[in-house]
Amino acid sequence: MHRSAYMFLLLTTLLWGGNSVAGKLAVHHVSPMTLVFLRWVLAVAILLPIGWNALKRDWPVVRRHWFVLAALGASGFTLFNTIFYTALNYTTAINVSIEQAAMPILIIVANFIFFRLRVNWAQIAGVVLTIFGVILTACHGDPRRLLTLELNFGDAIMLVAVILYSGYSVGLRLKPAMQWQSLMLAMSLAALVTSLPFFLWEIAAGKVIVPDARGWAVIVYTAIGASVVSQIFYIRGNELIGANRAGLFINLVPIFGTLLSVLIVGETFQFYQALALVLVLGGIALAEYSGRKAAMPRRQ
Repeated sequence: MHRSAYMFLLLTTLLWGGNSVAGKLAVHHVSPMTLVFLRWVLAVAILLPIGWNALKRDWPVVRRHWFVLAALGASGFTLFNTIFYTALNYTTAINVSIEQAAMPILIIVANFIFFRLRVNWAQIAGVVLTIFGVILTACHGDPRRLLTLELNFGDAIMLVAVILYSGYSVGLRLKPAMQWQSLMLAMSLAALVTSLPFFLWEIAAGKVIVPDARGWAVIVYTAIGASVVSQIFYIRGNELIGANRAGLFINLVPIFGTLLSVLIVGETFQFYQALALVLVLGGIALAEYSGRKAAMPRRQ
């Protein structure tokens, strides 16, 4: 079971790392709110033929739990990405990478507050190791760069995005029992509806950048890879090992984003990137080993 979860979560974070690169490639080729809205238009178009029959069968469940499904779709699908793309216009990728490292900690704290889920010292040590890996990546191997960071509006709203996605991860415990096709379609429809006001605001403000060829390529990738496939994998990974353990994998996103930048954008691979990858994977392995032992039923 846990091996399947690892595969799902590794592929999830790889696709999300690609989303970071896509966000860089989208600048000046499609505006942020247009990108978010069109990715969910395309995602819903893909999911409709896949999930329509399942949604009809699960409709009584959807109707009873519409608020939970809408809140999950709005927080995890729309608002996080809207704020993420906007924040990158005001702050640096370094700051955003470091701020996202807070997600596993917030997930653990929220799970303890709301569900009384405890962690052991080995899991805490694993979290700390992964955070060191993220910081090493963010500062490009030179911790002195952290002293030059300045916080601004982008950092403030990015922290809101971090809280929202942490809440989404914890909130997946509350999702009703239903087929994954109808679950994804219901939450994607919620994301589409909640992204529309942001798109209309961008039009009214005259800030729309109509996508060109590169912009459409980014939209297609974010719709299929970062919206549909990755979210299905993340939800499944959460189901298999829980939000605390699954959330730790989020710290692989800046690592994969950096490695993909090397492959796609042509950046140079550095020693600190290899060291950061070892730290993050080592932290996940430590936390996972201890988490699996804690999850095993005790012998009588």
